[in-house]
Amino acid sequence: MAETAATNKQDTASAATASAQHSRPIDDQRRGIRLAPVLARLASDDDTPDPTGSPAAPLGALRPAVARRRLMIADAAATLVTGAIVLGVTQLLRPMDTEGLSRHVLLTAASLPAFALGAVASQMYRARANHSAASEFRNIVKTVAIGTSFLICLAFATQMKDLSRLWVGLVAVSVLAALTVARSVARRVFARLRINGRLRRRIVIVGTDSHAVRLHQLFEHDPSLGYEVVGFVGDRPNDFLFRDRVLGDFADVTSVLAAHGAIGVVISPSALPESELNSMTRCLTDAGYHVAISATLRDIDINRLRPQSIDGRSILYVEPVARTGAPVVAKRIFDVVVASTLLFLTAPVIAAAMAAIKITSRGPVLFRQTRVGVDGEEFTMLKLRTMVADAEARLDELAELNEADGPLFKIERDPRVTRVGRFLRRSSIDELPQLVAVLQGTMSMVGPRPALPREVGEWDDATRERLRVLPGLTGLWQVSGRSDASFDSYKRLDLAYVHNWSLRHDLSICVRTIAVVLRARGAR
Repeated sequence: MAETAATNKQDTASAATASAQHSRPIDDQRRGIRLAPVLARLASDDDTPDPTGSPAAPLGALRPAVARRRLMIADAAATLVTGAIVLGVTQLLRPMDTEGLSRHVLLTAASLPAFALGAVASQMYRARANHSAASEFRNIVKTVAIGTSFLICLAFATQMKDLSRLWVGLVAVSVLAALTVARSVARRVFARLRINGRLRRRIVIVGTDSHAVRLHQLFEHDPSLGYEVVGFVGDRPNDFLFRDRVLGDFADVTSVLAAHGAIGVVISPSALPESELNSMTRCLTDAGYHVAISATLRDIDINRLRPQSIDGRSILYVEPVARTGAPVVAKRIFDVVVASTLLFLTAPVIAAAMAAIKITSRGPVLFRQTRVGVDGEEFTMLKLRTMVADAEARLDELAELNEADGPLFKIERDPRVTRVGRFLRRSSIDELPQLVAVLQGTMSMVGPRPALPREVGEWDDATRERLRVLPGLTGLWQVSGRSDASFDSYKRLDLAYVHNWSLRHDLSICVRTIAVVLRARGAR
């Protein structure tokens, strides 16, 4: 579990991370296009003290080993309770005699250790192997596969002829669901503990260049990552922003780590010559410290990176993004199927909303607005009207109340929004007519936010890259903060989507959109 910080201190690794500066927590970047499994989670996992000792933990701090044990107990409880429930459901659907039921109970009990061992074998308790919800889910699938396979093999070995295939199927599906839900809850709990400072790891940044500064800003701006930067080691240039936090030279790194109770380092690769970088990495890993080497790549999806070794050198190959062919056809099929299904299912909701708009305010029930689509082509986007009929005409008089930066326009308590409109916005029902544009092919289910022509007029060349793909009903920007995000976040996340698109990524964003809409987070 990425949040457990549970790995043996001797298990060290180097991981590529992105240097970044955020204006909001990266919760949602950890999500879709992440700033990578940052540092591959430097956390330590056992009860072994740091090689040289560490200062006393803050009051209320949760030790990594304790967190790991609690997680293991939670997983075991989820598996046990699910097994009992499945037995009950199976008995209701396909009743077994007392002897058959007893054999299934014994088989369940005998299989529990296999699920536990499967979790360990699948690295469920190693932070670096669970840096994202997707990677954690893959490990859960492996765990369930191991446990279920053992269960079936044990049944054949004991010649259990009345083994219920329904029961086996229900066990596999139910345990998978239970562990997924349990880990989702645990992920949130651990994130909160890190934000509150109860589950944090002390690290030192090696280097004093601009990249090192951005690394520091990354960790400072997002406490949910769970890292506390105690300082820097390296040169002490006069113009260095954190000159008073330079704790020593490169040669002092081991003593600095020991003195401040840090568990590892993040190295800015441009700060050290190649030979010194290799020497420091070997020295620190041999001493039991964690080492992460930050890459200068930014907003490149980690799934596109392929580590390779050439003559002893570590090379990162970047997979190209599919722009034509089968993936694009699959995306279009996905759009049509999902949009048509949602239109059919939400038709009564749309009709009721239209009636409410018509009854409570004057003007048309649909709001039509020109937006800019793929390759800069303009199209008409439909939404349920949530404002007064002359909202566009009153835009200039409200310009001073704009709370958004850049070319965006947002007012938290916009006086133009009607009473019904507030509900429609909060529930995102007002956006359902955009499904028509998805069917027409001018929008996609997932993509960058459809921009207004006046916004596009203020874009620089880099921002115009987002016009390479269809705008979306939802997207990385929307699920990362929706209207709460700054223009820089909006620009960066949309570009990250464009440069890292994949159908799997689209599916992930759709799932996250459901959670965002249900919480009504960021909608205005």
